[in-house]
Formats: sequence, structure tokens, C-alpha cells
Amino acid sequence: MADNETMMFKVEKDNVNEAKDILLSIYHALKEKGYNPINQIVGYIMSGDPTYITNYNNARSMVRKLERDELLEEIVRFYLDRQASPEKDR
Repeated sequence: MADNETMMFKVEKDNVNEAKDILLSIYHALKEKGYNPINQIVGYIMSGDPTYITNYNNARSMVRKLERDELLEEIVRFYLDRQASPEKDR
């Protein structure tokens, strides 16, 4: 492939739903334990260190089920869907 061609990246639909469910579960577990969920999730995605995620409610095990790029892809999708459709869920 030439340097000027755009590569395609595709995530399976099942992985998207799983990533969403896992992110929400992790978010709630971190919040319940008194952590700032956004900071902790960003720390995990940036570093790959699962200790940013609490063991509470099995959150750390859940986050290890997915690759970090799958979690990031779900976050970007959610954000851009909201920005592209401002009337959606507001």
C-alpha cells in the first residue's frame, strides 16, 4: 500500500456493544469506590496499566477482556455521534 492511501480499520459490531457495556460497568464501579472515573479510564488507556481500574465489581477483569483500542474506539464513536447529531439525547 502506498504512503498516501488511507487504511481501513473496522471493529466488529459485537465488540462495539461489549466495549460499551464494559466501559459503563467500569465507570460505575470506579464512581462507587470514590474515584474520578474519567481520569482512571484515561490513565488505563494511555498506560495499559490495569491498576488504574478498581477490582470492585470485577471491573479490572472486565477491562482486560478488550484491547485498549476497542475502548478508545467506543469513546470516540460516542463523542462524535453526539457532536454530529446535537439533538440526539439532549
